[in-house]
Amino acid sequence: MATTVLIVDDSKFAQLVTKRMIAAIQPDWQCEPAYNSEEAMARVSAGGIDVMLIDFNMPGENGLALAEKIRALQPLMPIAIITPNVQSAIIDRARAMKAAFVAKAFNADDLRGFISGAALRLRGKVA
Repeated sequence: MATTVLIVDDSKFAQLVTKRMIAAIQPDWQCEPAYNSEEAMARVSAGGIDVMLIDFNMPGENGLALAEKIRALQPLMPIAIITPNVQSAIIDRARAMKAAFVAKAFNADDLRGFISGAALRLRGKVA
């Protein structure tokens, strides 16, 4: 069964770029879009999502609030908060909920650490 990554970002361009980077790192993984917190919650509730990349800055609920909700439903799901807003408060809050932090604008190498860690966790090698 393929691993499914939900990319939560209100920017279609950011979605496309992130999807291409993930494909370069894990070609067999599937990427699905969600453009806001409501769409993301509906997708996670429906099942089949293994990994999430969540933009911090979105209309309505921000990415950290969404990540907290997801973490309550899926305590072991690999989650990364992605944002150009590199503030220690955001990084600390992401880490407190055991979510990775990836600064935008990132490249495939920046994303590789999170994706590799997520792959290991999904294989049950990392708690």
